[in-house]
Amino acid sequence: MVGTPKSGILLMVCCVLTIAAVGSIFELSSGMPKYGTPVTGTILALSVPLAIWAFFAAVRDARANM
Repeated sequence: MVGTPKSGILLMVCCVLTIAAVGSIFELSSGMPKYGTPVTGTILALSVPLAIWAFFAAVRDARANM
């Protein structure tokens, strides 16, 4: 497997953002989010596209350094 520190950091960011998105989904589905619906919804709305971007950026970086 080929990887660079940059792709590793991007994958780590992707994982953290994905965990935040899943946690937000669970919080919103509980009916009473700890930080309120607007804040939790904002976290969800930002974390999903940023996680997708981080994943594809990591893959792009790893392929460029093969």
